[in-house]
Amino acid sequence: MEASAESVRDVLAGNLRRARAELGLSLSELSRRSRIGKATLSHLEAGTGNPTIETVFSLSRALRVPISDLLDRPPAAGFTVVRAAEVEVLRGAGVDLRPLRGIASGGAMFEVYDQQVRAGSRQDSLGHVGTEHTIVQAGRLGVRVDGRDVELGPGDYVSFDAGLPHRYTALEGTVRSVLLLQYDAGQRLHSAAAEPPHRDGGP
Repeated sequence: MEASAESVRDVLAGNLRRARAELGLSLSELSRRSRIGKATLSHLEAGTGNPTIETVFSLSRALRVPISDLLDRPPAAGFTVVRAAEVEVLRGAGVDLRPLRGIASGGAMFEVYDQQVRAGSRQDSLGHVGTEHTIVQAGRLGVRVDGRDVELGPGDYVSFDAGLPHRYTALEGTVRSVLLLQYDAGQRLHSAAAEPPHRDGGP
């Protein structure tokens, strides 16, 4: 993603409205699926909310779409430079994420994030769409996936089905890592539109 005057909340507002419309969901139904209050969702769609990592991942899970379908701006062509200081940080309970780039390749889509797990903190996720890849650059990272634990150091890599409950914990200082989220083409929102829409009262 190139830096833009448009903030994360502005981009999320437009994409969330579009995603909900394409899937035929009311605010009430999206609130039920995401466990996010209806008033909060209304603020997010109006661009006046304050999205967190937990909020965005809950929406991704509820809408069954990649994070990039909620956060992406129009892609830049040709030579691309992304300055860390110019990218708005998406914060969670224990993690700071800087969305850097979405890359389409064949039938797959990759999202690239600069990820920091704050010292002494942890980030829990109930799961979301895609496959998660993490490469640790500095610090020691504890990863729990569906009850299974592993500890990673600089240069170590882990991959898992992001739909499973998972947790990142900073075991030694702040952990710097690269996070890649991988999706199949069929998981993108434009593909979901070809399926029968999910409406209130439906299965």
